[in-house]
Amino acid sequence: MNYILPLLSVLLGYGIALILKPKKKSNLKLLLAFSGSFLLSLTVIHLLPEVYESHNTTIGIFIMLGILFQIILEFFSKGAEHGHVHGHETMTHIPWLLFISLCIHALLEGLPVSHHKGLALGIAVHHLPIAIILTTFFINSHLNKKAIFFFMLVFAIMTPLGTLLANYLQVLNEYYTEITAVVIGILFHISSTIIFESSEGHKFNIAKVSMIILGIGLAYFL
Repeated sequence: MNYILPLLSVLLGYGIALILKPKKKSNLKLLLAFSGSFLLSLTVIHLLPEVYESHNTTIGIFIMLGILFQIILEFFSKGAEHGHVHGHETMTHIPWLLFISLCIHALLEGLPVSHHKGLALGIAVHHLPIAIILTTFFINSHLNKKAIFFFMLVFAIMTPLGTLLANYLQVLNEYYTEITAVVIGILFHISSTIIFESSEGHKFNIAKVSMIILGIGLAYFL
């Protein structure tokens, strides 16, 4: 399931966007709020205590490096990791900078999954609305259908690939704590940004708050 859930969530999001063509942004924003809350709660409740149990005094530095690295990635991805894509310009080819940065992001997310089964579900929930938004964006930009499928398929494979590498490459296991700390920084930045960006004008919204509370509750019991 560690491999299947993140893979299927992207393919499911791709199918939903392709077939159902969802137009209600409010529903997607609620799903984003839930996914951001769920992912942030998994990170704080499960991942963070584990890395600090190692008593490694440099853990905080690696977490901050993860946050900084994600900020750098977003210069190229334009915030696609948290559903922040817009515009309807016609595309004649795959946006390679967006593609590469998203793949790096998804690959890194998969590294700690082998030690945390709940994280696979968290990433799957996180990737579902992102896949819907990305596919819809590409369709509206008139990107070639084969290019869209290639983009989304490779994106779907990246997280399971990260988990596979973590399972079989000894060097990744040797530095598991440091790598996980970097991923925590990435997840901190992504999930908190999703929560703050999922409402118009950052106004109080009872539906959004309910989704956030639900995400926290589910993460706690995993």
